[in-house]
Amino acid sequence: MRYSQMHLPTVREIPSDAEVISHQLMIKAGMIRKLTSGIYSYLPMGYRVIRKVEQIVREEMNKAGAQEVYMPMVQPAELWQESGRWEHYGKELLRLRDRHEREYCLGPTHEEVITDLVRNDVKTYRQLPLNLYQIQTKFRDEVRPRFGVMRCREFSMKDAYSFDADEAGAQKSYEKMFTAYNNIFRRCGLRFRPVEADSGSIGGKYSHEFMVMAETGEDAMVFCEKCSYAANLEKAEVVSPGKKEITAKSMLPMEEVHTPNMRTIEEVSAFLNVKPENIVKTLIFNADGKPCAVLIRGDHEVNEVKVKNHLEADELELADDEMIAKATGAPRGFAGAVNIKVRVIADYSIMNMTNFVTGANKEDYHLKNVNLDRDFEVKVFADLRIVEKNDNCPRCGGKINFARGIEVGHVFKLGTKYSKTMKAVYLDKDGQEKTMIMGCYGIGIGRTVAACIEQNYDEYGIIWPVPLAPFHVIITPVNINDKNISDAAEKIYRQMLAEKVEVIFDDRDERAGVKFNDADLIGIPLRMVVGQKNLVQNKVELKVRKTAENKLIDIDKITDEVKKYVSHALNEKN
Repeated sequence: MRYSQMHLPTVREIPSDAEVISHQLMIKAGMIRKLTSGIYSYLPMGYRVIRKVEQIVREEMNKAGAQEVYMPMVQPAELWQESGRWEHYGKELLRLRDRHEREYCLGPTHEEVITDLVRNDVKTYRQLPLNLYQIQTKFRDEVRPRFGVMRCREFSMKDAYSFDADEAGAQKSYEKMFTAYNNIFRRCGLRFRPVEADSGSIGGKYSHEFMVMAETGEDAMVFCEKCSYAANLEKAEVVSPGKKEITAKSMLPMEEVHTPNMRTIEEVSAFLNVKPENIVKTLIFNADGKPCAVLIRGDHEVNEVKVKNHLEADELELADDEMIAKATGAPRGFAGAVNIKVRVIADYSIMNMTNFVTGANKEDYHLKNVNLDRDFEVKVFADLRIVEKNDNCPRCGGKINFARGIEVGHVFKLGTKYSKTMKAVYLDKDGQEKTMIMGCYGIGIGRTVAACIEQNYDEYGIIWPVPLAPFHVIITPVNINDKNISDAAEKIYRQMLAEKVEVIFDDRDERAGVKFNDADLIGIPLRMVVGQKNLVQNKVELKVRKTAENKLIDIDKITDEVKKYVSHALNEKN
C-alpha cells in the first residue's frame, strides 16, 4: 500500500473527549472516527488491525472444533420473553417496533437466538456436542459510553455457544474454550490473566474473565503471588476464619446509648470513641421486593454482587427509607440485628466479634457490648464483602496483590439456564428426553485492539506487536524527489510485495521528520529509511519501533531480514 493512496488522516491534537490513551491514539493515528455517542467508524488502518484479531480468533476457534455461523442482529421480542430476559435485561437493551407493531431488539448478545436455532435442528445425542460461533455486531445502550471503543454502544464481538449432552461434556467444552482463549490472547501479544468472575446478566454459575493487565484498566482484580489464583474484585473470595468459642465471662452487659443524629460509621466511631472494626454495620437491602439485613464489620465494604448471588435474587438494591423504617422501626442509620424482624445474613467478618456496637433499631440510639448468640442469632454466615489488601489467597493462603485490568474475553458455564426455559432438548441413547447443557464464550474484538494499545505505547505513539500490526514494515524515503532515493525505495517496495511482506510505502512529498513522526504514531514495528548517505554503501537503515534498535542492512538482504524478523515474532506467539 502506498501512503499517498491510503485514507490515513493522522492528527496532532488530542480530542477533548478522549480520556484514555487508546482512545487518544486511535483518533490521532487515523484508526477511528466518532459518528455519535458510543458509535465509531473504523478507517482503513484501524480495520486492518480488527481483521488481524478476527483472523487469530477464527484460527483458534476452528482449531478447538467450533464452527462459524452468522446470526441476525435484530431479534424478535418473543425469544427474549421466552427466556425471561425481556423485562430483566434493563435499559441497555434497545427495543424497537416494525411497521406491523411487532417488538424487536438490537442484539446485545445471542443466547436466545442460538438456543432457538439449535433446538429446531438438534434432536438426538448423536448430534452433540456442538459449538457454534460468530463474529458479529452487537448493540448495548450504555448509559455512559466512554473510553472510545472500549465501552461503546455498537461493537464487534466474537460469541460462541456450546451444547452438550451432560456435565462432563460441558466441562470438556469449557476447557477447550479456556485453552483457545489463552492461545488467542497470547498470539495477540498481550499480557493477560484469566480470572474467576461473576456471570452477571448472562447467567450461569461459573465463569472466567480474561483481563489484559493495564494501569488504565477500569476493572480491579486480585491475584496470588504463590499460586495461579486470580479473580476480579466482584468475585474475589474471602475465606471463613472459622467459629471460635466465646465464653460468657468475656461478654459485657449490653447497653443502650444515646447517639443523637449519629448515623455513619465515622460519626458513631468518633462519638463513642470506638474503632470502626468494633462496630457492626446493618445494611437493609431490597431483594426482589423483600427486605434483608446484611451484617458486616464497620471497616469493611459489602460486595453487592456476592449478596445478590447468595440470596439468589434477580434484583438487589439498598432499601429506601420506607422499607428501612418498616423493617427496623427506625430511620436510616440506626439499624441493628437485635430484635430485628427481617431475614438476617452476616459476613464472616463478624463471626468472632465480641462486645461490639450496632444500631438499636431506635432513632438516635445505638447498642454497646452486643454479642452473637447471647443477644441475637445468625443462622447464615457467608463471604459478603469486598476483598482487601491484608486478606490472604483463598486457595493457598499466600499474599494477594491488586492490579487493574481490561476485560477482553469472558467464558461462562451456562448450564441449563436457557435450554431448560426454551426447551432445547434431545433424545439420549435410551430414547429419553434430556435438556442440553450450554456454555457461552465472548471476545470483544475492538476492546482487544484498544487493550493492546493500552499496553503498547510510548510518548510518540502506538507500538504494535507484530501479530496485530496493520503493516509489518514502513518504507520511508528521506527525499522522494531525489531520483536515486525514490528508485531504490520503489525497487525495495516491489520486491517486498512480491515476497508477500505486509508493507506500506511512504511516498508522500513531506519532510523526513514528518514521516518519521507519523511512522512512530501509527506504530509500524519496522521502519526502513532510504537515504543518500547509506545508498552510497548500498545499504538502508532498519529501525525496530519497540526497542529503537537501528542497524544498516544491505539492500539485497533487506527483504529477507524483514521476513526473518516478522516470522520470528509470529512464531514466538504461536
